[in-house]
Amino acid sequence: MSDQIKGFPLPSSLKVVPGTEAAQAAFPYYTQFHDGDDDRFWFYNSMHFPEPMHHFDMITAEAAYCALGSFNTRVHVLPTTKGIDHRIINGRVYIGGVAVTDPAEIEARVGEFQQRAFYYYEHWEELYDKWKDKMRALIADAQALPRPFLPDLEPIETTHTGKGVAANHALIDTYRKTLEGYFRMWHHHFEFLLLGYGAYLTFFDFCKKAFPEISDQAISRMVAGMEAEIFRPDEEVKRLARRAVELGVDAHFTENMDIEKVLAELDTVGNSGKEWLAELETSRNPWFNVNVGDGFYHYHRSWNDDLSMPFAALPGYISKVKNGINIERPMAKLIEEREQLVEDYRELLDTDEDRATYDQLITLAHRVFPYVEGHKFYCEHWYTNLFFNKIREFGDLLWRHGFFPEPKDVFHLTHYELESAIVDLMLSWSSGSDPIGPRVWPAKVAERKAANEAWADHVVPPALGVVPDVIDDPAIVMLWGITRESLDVWLSVDEGAPSNELKGFAACQGVVEGPARVVKSVEEIKRLQQGDILVCQVTNPTWAPIFQKISAAVSDIGGSMSHMAIVAREYGLPAVVGTGSATQRIKDGQRIRVDGGRGIVTILEDQPVLEEA
Repeated sequence: MSDQIKGFPLPSSLKVVPGTEAAQAAFPYYTQFHDGDDDRFWFYNSMHFPEPMHHFDMITAEAAYCALGSFNTRVHVLPTTKGIDHRIINGRVYIGGVAVTDPAEIEARVGEFQQRAFYYYEHWEELYDKWKDKMRALIADAQALPRPFLPDLEPIETTHTGKGVAANHALIDTYRKTLEGYFRMWHHHFEFLLLGYGAYLTFFDFCKKAFPEISDQAISRMVAGMEAEIFRPDEEVKRLARRAVELGVDAHFTENMDIEKVLAELDTVGNSGKEWLAELETSRNPWFNVNVGDGFYHYHRSWNDDLSMPFAALPGYISKVKNGINIERPMAKLIEEREQLVEDYRELLDTDEDRATYDQLITLAHRVFPYVEGHKFYCEHWYTNLFFNKIREFGDLLWRHGFFPEPKDVFHLTHYELESAIVDLMLSWSSGSDPIGPRVWPAKVAERKAANEAWADHVVPPALGVVPDVIDDPAIVMLWGITRESLDVWLSVDEGAPSNELKGFAACQGVVEGPARVVKSVEEIKRLQQGDILVCQVTNPTWAPIFQKISAAVSDIGGSMSHMAIVAREYGLPAVVGTGSATQRIKDGQRIRVDGGRGIVTILEDQPVLEEA
């Protein structure tokens, strides 16, 4: 227990920020810390929830962990781990895995896992094709949901056709179908994901035992160069840049452009402008249905809702195209390097049995890996954008009936409270009286807005509770990078390390020096300048368009299979992930060195370099 004394506080020691007690109490009881939670290990999920959460947005954790646990625990029956519990304090999400430690239970679960998971591995392509069909059908269902609306009087057709249902029923029906579709989406999300991580982790463990000196990065490079839908949006931006040059309309795209003005100009400059606009529409549907975040915050809007991200990348891509610089993802190089690494390490194996096992494991890893990133396009992005936009429609309806000062205030209600507000409106419409909500929600919304601001200024510990001896959950290890070794780093066990050094996972090789640009929210991305080193809590594949500007990347959290690590390798960008505290220890503008091969970040200057005016 000495490690715990050295570092992580107990959940019971955390205090709610003064003045935000009511906002904290509004989160569901099952997400509050309770007796017994001190005996477990928890870590702050800053990968998915790096900013304080609005109350409605917490559904993204609830629905996700409901589905993740179902597939771990009861569908695929992973032998050594079950689901993930989550708790909320001060707008932050802490999560804790549920390990299986009893040998008899592990043995029983192994038998179930082999029957269930191996069927998926054997029929992967067939089942994955069916999965895409399911997701497209779910997306179509969400798109078909009617816009919430209450007429002054029912249309006469309701009477003359014997419909027998009034308009207010459609509100609760649409809302419940919206939630049902969202929860269902997360079940589809986890149908394959943990199996993908598990296949890679099995190959990873084999390599570590067979080749004791092999680096994590060398293993991860053996699965680089894979096609996945989540990379397609950036490819479409590059395509639009090339078409702008080919059509001679490239001069319209400049830094800090007025996007609406550019679109209007292109519509008036003849066939070339109209042809480029047609190309834009081809890219937008469906590929711009990605948001600027990771799918967990309502205000991280899709590219289709806000064209700022893709258009910000166009001038840089256009400049490179005109100067003959290749802007493509280096697929040929990645594949050549991947195949060479696979063959080189295969030759080091001594027995035919080991080589056969190696071949089987790497083949499976290659088969499953496209899903590990590809699913994000359909789930966290395309479907989630539809979901949040439908909630915006309910917010607009309630705002027009006086429930909130602004339509977006709807996101300060939990999903249970939003249903109660909808029912309130249904009742008042049916009775002809005034709803109660306008007398209740404005004050609560103001209270919760103030709480979010207070929580944003509050620093939370990276982990809580008892440090586990072993972490066997493939998602926690591969995605979050939480291992027993990384916890030792968080606890500063290595007291002899230089104070100007941070250690993390070696995500992509290369050594780069440059100014650090500490980005703590999506809104700060615009501050990045050519040659900056991005320092952030976490990134995701939809930030790929900015990778042309930065020279390296560093994150607080993430493992060898985190999104930043995968994207960095695919774009050949030196990166270190899972440092634990880069955004706290590195000052904006400081000169730093990133050694992506060794997983070390060095602060070269005590004070940040002032930007020129």
